[in-house]
Amino acid sequence: MLTLIKKITLGATLLAASATSQALNIFACEPEWKALAAEIAPDANIYAATTSHQDPHHVQARPSLIAQFRRADLAICSGAELEVGWLPMLQMKANNRELRTGQPGMFFAAEAVETLDQLERVDRSMGDVHAAGNPHFHLSPSRVELVAEELTKRLSLIDSANQATYEQNLNNFLTRWTAATSEWEARAEILKGSNYIAYHSSFRYLFDWLSMQQIGDLEPQPGLPPTPAHLASLIELSRNEQVAAIVYTGYQDGRGAQWLSERTNVEQVQLAYTASDAHPSLFDVYEALIDELERIHND
Repeated sequence: MLTLIKKITLGATLLAASATSQALNIFACEPEWKALAAEIAPDANIYAATTSHQDPHHVQARPSLIAQFRRADLAICSGAELEVGWLPMLQMKANNRELRTGQPGMFFAAEAVETLDQLERVDRSMGDVHAAGNPHFHLSPSRVELVAEELTKRLSLIDSANQATYEQNLNNFLTRWTAATSEWEARAEILKGSNYIAYHSSFRYLFDWLSMQQIGDLEPQPGLPPTPAHLASLIELSRNEQVAAIVYTGYQDGRGAQWLSERTNVEQVQLAYTASDAHPSLFDVYEALIDELERIHND
């Protein structure tokens, strides 16, 4: 009987130890937040719902996403209404109580920062705009720092046993991020005041950070594809203003940019926008952006 009790006790101890050491499951709505989560919780199982080639505004709540969301301990999304078209459906179908809005397991990065371009009033005539502000703030180094700090607090809340590790990883990340940001800003001094035509407001925070200007948008209205009449108006704009480049992301249709480039002799460039196989970390994304912008300037 004593031997049996010892075996049961040992089994319970091993089971408890296994449960304690089990890695967190993290669901990231966008690749940039998967990359950031990997800096703070590198041992977690992190799943990204989208890739650099997918528009985060429009995602289907397919069975694979539902399954990942259902088993997640923490979900990280941009918020500011970026995922409003699909996240509520995902939450409903997965029925993960810990990841309902307002619960500790549901983390919206926008709640950690002040967004640009907030609107007091929104109606359908304005196109695909967000009253809560532009949600593409991962291209703002200072805002990434704020999100990282709040994410660390949330991780520590739901996994307090590893709080010291998360805080140490955060300090390490911030040290490297601050140093890299200073280097990027020094290299980007030559870009101040340069003009760009872009697709949507995807690079709004990048332009704001580096004192660059978006003087034209390939979209006639946010969320609407380029039209011949609108592109023709951009030809006139490019004749009157010095435009460094026409830029767009990996998930945006480049045909409008190509059409405009052919008629204006302004280079069209697909810029790095978020984490991908080619640029797996946020450091890689920013480095690729600065490299390409320097090349455009020097050509």
